[in-house]
Amino acid sequence: MSAFALAHLRTPQVNDDIVEYLEKIQATLDPYAGRFRVHGPDPEVIEGEWPGTVVIIEFPDVERARAWYASPAYQEILPLRLRHIEGSAIIVEGVGPDYDPATRVRRPEVAGER
Repeated sequence: MSAFALAHLRTPQVNDDIVEYLEKIQATLDPYAGRFRVHGPDPEVIEGEWPGTVVIIEFPDVERARAWYASPAYQEILPLRLRHIEGSAIIVEGVGPDYDPATRVRRPEVAGER
């Protein structure tokens, strides 16, 4: 099942460290089959507030997403971004082609129905 690394970068900026980070990140993703799916466009905010940008990287599975993030190659360049951009990052598992959101909901029992 596909997995995604998602970063909400609240204070995006470009400087020498960020350029170096961007020049090196793909090489850290390649061994884990990671591919950018979204990379920093100005989002169209349709509800609430969303300061900054978003990055989404797809992996074949959660194990490879976790392994990439923990890899020595990525950990070596991560400080280049962390020093300059405030943000949050998560790893989430995707859903399959037959996913039905109704299966995620549990309805409370209605009195008298079984």
